[in-house]
Amino acid sequence: MRRAGADRYGHAGRERARGRTDENDPGPTHGHARGSGGCGELSDVGRSELHHSSGSGRQWGTVLMKRVVVTGMSGITSVGSDWPTIDASFSANRSGIRRMDEWNRFAELNTRLAGPIDDFAVPGHWTRKQLRSMGRVSRLAVAAAEQALIDAGLLNDPIIRDGRMGTACGSSTGSTDEIKAFGNMLINSVAVGLNANSYVRMMPHTTAANISIFFGLTGRLIPTSSACTSGSQGIGYAYEAIKFGRLPLMLAGGAEELCPTEAMVFDALYATSLKNDAPHTTPRPYDSGRDGLVIGEGGGMLVLEELEHAQARGAHIYAEIVGFGSNADGAHSTRPEQATMRRAMELALEDADLSPDAIGYVNGHGTATEQGDIAETLATSSLFGPRMPLSSQKSFLGHTLGACGALESWFSIEMLNSDRYIHTLNLVDIDSQCGELDYIVGEPRHMSNEYVMNNNFAFGGVNTSVIFRRWG
Repeated sequence: MRRAGADRYGHAGRERARGRTDENDPGPTHGHARGSGGCGELSDVGRSELHHSSGSGRQWGTVLMKRVVVTGMSGITSVGSDWPTIDASFSANRSGIRRMDEWNRFAELNTRLAGPIDDFAVPGHWTRKQLRSMGRVSRLAVAAAEQALIDAGLLNDPIIRDGRMGTACGSSTGSTDEIKAFGNMLINSVAVGLNANSYVRMMPHTTAANISIFFGLTGRLIPTSSACTSGSQGIGYAYEAIKFGRLPLMLAGGAEELCPTEAMVFDALYATSLKNDAPHTTPRPYDSGRDGLVIGEGGGMLVLEELEHAQARGAHIYAEIVGFGSNADGAHSTRPEQATMRRAMELALEDADLSPDAIGYVNGHGTATEQGDIAETLATSSLFGPRMPLSSQKSFLGHTLGACGALESWFSIEMLNSDRYIHTLNLVDIDSQCGELDYIVGEPRHMSNEYVMNNNFAFGGVNTSVIFRRWG
């Protein structure tokens, strides 16, 4: 059930509004999610409500907030690059995990498992000039972005290049081939393999920068390189940019390229799966028999659009984003905190003006690490209770790190629209230490919901929660 006032989402032509009269409140330019975005870009209605006071601040009245919808979606995964193919793999319990014999040369790396995209190829129409600044992670991001723009009917539309479209995107790291080349310079004092584009391919914001350059986007560029929340923060910050009236269009998501160094990061924490001879049985999120995560790669992108802008051009609308919450644990770089995980979900609900019982499904982070699974599910159960359906697609793809928040948001919308929710693969015996929830196991479940939530949590103590609403 929605709280009083939540029916504002039921009418396509209405916008959200909140009031503020505190003269000492600096306004939305300081991060308060209440306005249409600062002093210089208010709508006509918003400007009429801005009053100069005799003090040092400004007095804010009612400020309109735009509604944000999803009009394009795409992704690239180890089990497919379109939803029908991916859904068929999920339904048939086909995992993208395989043994990585090419990693045998790394004697001190214990895991030999990953979810690679073996069939990814650069589109034939991309030019050498376009490719020279892109490592694999940017190529995955740009390829997903191109398909999302095609899906939205915007690829060749001049409006994406006139300042009305920006991008919010990230990855855990840039391309690692360039990192290796710079390391070789430091160790062996040679610059073999380094050139003018080496840094551009490895820099933390390489995905966002390459998307902006490739498509000629001149709106905001928001890098979200925050490990496993890179994709979901990209979506959340893009949503806020549109909601507060900064611009009407955003490309949002994340990507990650597979590298054994990333496997080693988790190996050093004793957090990787060692079922090297049985890749089809792992990872096992929430299962008592899990032995760690498996890393993967991929890219996912959504086109976000201001509602009236989308309607004016006759765009197909997949879903509405109605809530976003993000916070920090402020405690430990790798140990998750149940209280702040829960608080991120509460922030998303508050942003959406919804009560917990409005949510019909939670797409869990589900990495198949003991600490992560337990903290996440206890936080989720404490907020929603034992009847909340939950599953994790990382059981099929592995942990795609910077891409997972975007891919799982895409999957959440597809499941919301099909009334069919994918189960957690390899979940046989639910860990008794995990929170009491309605875990979806064995096969997809048919159910109809109006709202779903996607959660992601990252190293550094970053937490995100995004709420999607069924459209139509």
